[in-house]
Amino acid sequence: MSAPQIKIPATYMRGGTSKGVFFKLTDLPAAAQQPGKARDNLLLRVIGSPDPYGKHTDGMGGATSSTSKTVILSKSSKPEHDVDYLFGQVAIDKAFIDWSGNCGNLTAAVGAFAISNGLVDAARIPQNGLCTVRIWQANIGKTIIAHVPMTGGEVQETGDFELDGVTFAAAEVQIEFLDPAADEGEGGGAMFPTGNLVDDLEVPGIGTFKATLINAGIPTIFVNAADIGYTGTELQDAINSDAAALARFETIRAYGAVKMGLIQDISEAAARAHTPKIAFVAPPQSYVASSGKTVAESEIDLLVRALSMGKLHHAMMGTAAVAIGTAAAIPGTLVNLAAGGGAREAVRFGHPSGTLRVGAAAAEVAGQWTVTKAIMSRSARVLMEGWVRVPGDCF
Repeated sequence: MSAPQIKIPATYMRGGTSKGVFFKLTDLPAAAQQPGKARDNLLLRVIGSPDPYGKHTDGMGGATSSTSKTVILSKSSKPEHDVDYLFGQVAIDKAFIDWSGNCGNLTAAVGAFAISNGLVDAARIPQNGLCTVRIWQANIGKTIIAHVPMTGGEVQETGDFELDGVTFAAAEVQIEFLDPAADEGEGGGAMFPTGNLVDDLEVPGIGTFKATLINAGIPTIFVNAADIGYTGTELQDAINSDAAALARFETIRAYGAVKMGLIQDISEAAARAHTPKIAFVAPPQSYVASSGKTVAESEIDLLVRALSMGKLHHAMMGTAAVAIGTAAAIPGTLVNLAAGGGAREAVRFGHPSGTLRVGAAAAEVAGQWTVTKAIMSRSARVLMEGWVRVPGDCF
């Protein structure tokens, strides 16, 4: 006889241009409160992966990298922090969860969830104004500060802040990524793991490309759009409908990961599909975004397109935006050069859904570049809350 379903308290939230299923650690079944196979199997079943049909019909996932996400939150174990944030990127067509990086978009929802679910000390929550939530990002060992608007003692979710890639306006949540360069597990703590602002990345069978390899927000490989046959104005279908192009991007990503010291051999890239990201940049030019809105050349500093979990992202990953802002602030990187070069503290870049502004404070100290923080605005909203149900024997 098959095991009956069990129900687990959960909240379905949008954060930035992503959405995912949020859990309090203590609400998970005991076997899933620790890292390991039981936790992974449970979350895979929640999302509906692996799904050979690529639809997530039998789960909460949305069958894209932006919507196949899980978050586990708990009261922080770190001094001067409110909440520990653990992110799992769920693969769609295979039984795999990548725990190697953060989701910057869902970070915008972490503060709201933490406040509403008793993870923030009540004494630190204002009746009105902004609540400063101190987040420990457990995947990468970094501090993030979320400024969450409050009205009448409740999280304010509605508002007039518009975010390209999100259909409806909502309340603005400002996010500060402190010291976003690499942690010890991601390239030994170096922002530029090769020591260079620009490298020659040799990819056998494809070519040699100029590349900026940076650890900030999330490990990211930047190449010039023109060097790989693109303009930087491409929308999703232009890339995602081209199987040969996706295979080339994955090969470039794998060789870049080796050069960054994240893996030892390209065969290991499949086991960390979430990181590093690969993106291509170009100088500004006008284009029509996926919504049909025209983005004028005069509105942006550069164009950026990025891939996530093997597909071109419909907007921009929040962590990749941190990498973009950081690289743009450092003269000589490919991102900085695409934006016109020189010193800058913020850029507005064009992505498939529109534009995004991100700022970063970078400085060169004793010949080494450092970045103290990157800042961007996002929004978040609870979509549904209650219980998610899964077969009791799935984990």
